[in-house]
Amino acid sequence: MNFDDIKDRRGTYCTQWDYIKDRFGKEDLLPFTISDMDLESPDEIAEALIKRINHKIFGYSRWNHDDFKNAVTGWYEKRFNYIPDKEWIVYSPSVIYSVSKFIEMKTEKGDGVLINTPGYDGFFKMIEGNERKLISSPLKNVNGRYEVDFEDFEKKCDEAKVFLLCSPHNPVGKVWTEEELKKMIDICRKKNVFIISDEIHMDIVYNGKHIPILSLGGEYLENMILCTSASKTFNIPAFTGSYLFIPSEKDREEFLRILKNRDALSSPSILAVIATITAYNKCEYWVDELVKYTENNIRFTKEYLQKNIPELKCEVPQGSYFAWIDFSELDLPSEEFQRYLIDIGKVAVMPGLTYGEEGRYFLRFNVACSIKKVQDGLERILKAVEHIRNLKNI
Repeated sequence: MNFDDIKDRRGTYCTQWDYIKDRFGKEDLLPFTISDMDLESPDEIAEALIKRINHKIFGYSRWNHDDFKNAVTGWYEKRFNYIPDKEWIVYSPSVIYSVSKFIEMKTEKGDGVLINTPGYDGFFKMIEGNERKLISSPLKNVNGRYEVDFEDFEKKCDEAKVFLLCSPHNPVGKVWTEEELKKMIDICRKKNVFIISDEIHMDIVYNGKHIPILSLGGEYLENMILCTSASKTFNIPAFTGSYLFIPSEKDREEFLRILKNRDALSSPSILAVIATITAYNKCEYWVDELVKYTENNIRFTKEYLQKNIPELKCEVPQGSYFAWIDFSELDLPSEEFQRYLIDIGKVAVMPGLTYGEEGRYFLRFNVACSIKKVQDGLERILKAVEHIRNLKNI
């Protein structure tokens, strides 16, 4: 395991590298975009998959067995000191599919779905696609750290049927405290708002501790679900596959009816099942090293900006592998800065505006890659900023 190794991903039908022109208009860019990693998955996962592929028969498979469920509950016990009920575990092809189905189940067209913004752009598209009303409760930026405006949050709950939580939060990297989660649950209980918690970034935490929301559910437990996957942690999203915890038996049966009978998606990718079991049973050490490495990459990013591009600022987030970079001191519109990054720096970084109006003067810089690539990306950003400096001095 050497995260410094660089492997060329071009020519593998890779979204981040092969199809960069689709989003940024040019091909010759160094990408720090979609939330996957330029890092190899653990050897144990590759070996388990090769063994299965060498069997050479790829028929229909199952997820509803003890090998899969015990791997999941064992991971939660090891990482979060929490043992969810095995009966709650249900397979899903993706986290966003699970979220979408529960929004269908718990709301009608036109009903409100509350999120904290800036927020994952997939939430915006999915809520709109379901013909629901997106309700935003903006997070407060306090010296680079984000907090919930609970007065606004409670007010917005009056308009919402569902609260869609991102925990840890993408893109700002907020890891919610027990106090914050309890307060969210208490307000949702008081307002009769169903809670859907997307916890796909749960394993990438630098400061604080990830707390599965169900561990705090108490009397409101059957009015919430937790959706997650091994895909972000172990860089295996190409296999598809996720799982969720549904404490309510009624909701569980309804979700399975939709999954199996209506959408015909209950047969999982066997590669996803094997990868998840192997990851959770054998690769805890790898996650520990990954967290150290990506945290170091973000610290390097912060220090590089302080030394070379003081107009740009970022704090080390509490979790996730994104540096959330504030460029407001450049006094440039997001669209104009993007043009300089693309045309002058030859670098593709997700504009914060993608995640809502609150991200207008930010970049989401994905550091789940070699330190050499991070340095190259920052040097390209510097080149773009130097061009801007020269223009301002003309």
